[in-house]
Amino acid sequence: MTSISTTVSLLLLLLLSTTNATTLSSDITALKAIKSAINPTTIPSYSCLSSWNFTSDPCSNPHITHFLCALSCSNNRVTQLTFDRAGYAGTLSPLVSQLTQLITIDLSDNKLSGPIPTSLFSLPNLQTLNLRSNSFSGTIPPTISTLKSIQTLDISHNSLSGSLPNSLSSLTLTRLDLSFNKLTGPIPKLPVNLLELALRSNSLYGFLPNPSFNELTQLEVVELSDNSPTGTIPTWVFLLPSIQQLNLANNSFTGIEISKPLNSNLIAVDAGYNKIVGDLSVNFSEYPMLSSLTLRYNKLRGPIPSEYSRKVTLRRLFLDGNYLNGMPPKEFFSGKLSVSGSLGDNCLKSCPASSELCLKSQKPSSICRQAYGGKVK
Repeated sequence: MTSISTTVSLLLLLLLSTTNATTLSSDITALKAIKSAINPTTIPSYSCLSSWNFTSDPCSNPHITHFLCALSCSNNRVTQLTFDRAGYAGTLSPLVSQLTQLITIDLSDNKLSGPIPTSLFSLPNLQTLNLRSNSFSGTIPPTISTLKSIQTLDISHNSLSGSLPNSLSSLTLTRLDLSFNKLTGPIPKLPVNLLELALRSNSLYGFLPNPSFNELTQLEVVELSDNSPTGTIPTWVFLLPSIQQLNLANNSFTGIEISKPLNSNLIAVDAGYNKIVGDLSVNFSEYPMLSSLTLRYNKLRGPIPSEYSRKVTLRRLFLDGNYLNGMPPKEFFSGKLSVSGSLGDNCLKSCPASSELCLKSQKPSSICRQAYGGKVK
């Protein structure tokens, strides 16, 4: 009985010591500064920050009335800072850097503004930084390279400007999303561990640089639409070892090179709404897993290769808005394939109006004659 009583007493003492845990004073100072930097009129009564009352210890358990959410602790240190989507406005306090055990920061879908404090980039254990859908401004400083543990970085849907720092390449990132900002300049060398890259809707320009991508053997998703790169889409983009999805739509590309793959996991390609000239390459049909191909609204000419209509993996095909001519492959309309998309607004002959692919009418013959120097094949 004495042994059991002693064990129970020890357990109670352990529970009591856990319940009355004391958060490191520097962490408390940082949390106070973070809340003070938020406009109090944007802290609803039902929100997480409303429950931050410093008469309680932030890391004590259980949380019954205070610190109900927005942070997590381990060993009396704050390890996660995760705001709810309450519409908080204000800035991010530079004292966030005192939370040196942070693993995750997620402040997404609020109304925070001002520059991202450079002190944040000194956090040694930070693995996830999500500032998506706020109003952060300023540039991405080269000191971002000091985030030695970072794996996921999402600062999309903000107002960041300037160019991408060359120091990005030293990060351990697997997912990078800087879409919907005001970033300019060329694409620098990228982190070699990337699985997903999203830079959509910025003002990036220049050619697609091979040195920026050539070591990215794990890259699966590339989202570069709605920028301003020029020149030819090079064949090496389609031959990246792990690439599955490639979106280069709404840019200023004028050409495309596509060679036969030795082995490929490529599933979807979108290079629509560019200025690509030349013939429609038959080599797209050689990609064994390709199921979605969009080349709409370019300046492509010539016939549609019959190999496209015999490709059983193809499910979506958008070739509308070009100057393709000749007869469309009859296999598209045999009922044996299930392909959605459009072949309209071209110079094709006898595209069956009964087919969904041909619902959009072809270009007037006068435009087609002009495109082919007075001749329509």
